[in-house]
Amino acid sequence: MQIKIGIVTASDRASAGIYEDLSGPAIIDTLNAYLTTTWQPVYRLIPDDQASIEATLKALIDEEGCCLVVTTGGTGPALRDVTPEATEAVCQKMMPGFGELMRSVSLRYVPTAILSRQTAGIRDRGLIINLPGKPKSIRECLEAVFPAVPYCIDLIGGPFLEANPDVIKVFRPKA
Repeated sequence: MQIKIGIVTASDRASAGIYEDLSGPAIIDTLNAYLTTTWQPVYRLIPDDQASIEATLKALIDEEGCCLVVTTGGTGPALRDVTPEATEAVCQKMMPGFGELMRSVSLRYVPTAILSRQTAGIRDRGLIINLPGKPKSIRECLEAVFPAVPYCIDLIGGPFLEANPDVIKVFRPKA
């Protein structure tokens, strides 16, 4: 069975073709560098609209069978930034440690990281992680949280993801 990972860019302007989405491809590039497991990206570029984000997250996990969905965009304080609200609306369990760690890492680089509202949650057998919108920040945040991602997916009954230890070290407790 092919392992699928959802990549969602929530951006009114990118989805309207005003500018190119660089963030979604940055997530794909980062995951390609990390994972040795064969996987298929299921990419979606959608507007910053809560109903659209919720529907997309549900479809990626419930219909596409994604074990992981990584979003970018919509995590700031602006009125149209509703990705965390959409994530909370579709998840059974929230995983606040992901957002706490991402903000902590981002604060090393920019004082405005305190404005970021990234979070993560579990929907059935899928983990959803909200990342910031800038490719540099995406890499920094994924580097911080990814060591826990494969084990989290193990715990919720998802597929076994293996990473390249020369690129990123994942943690799984010794049996």
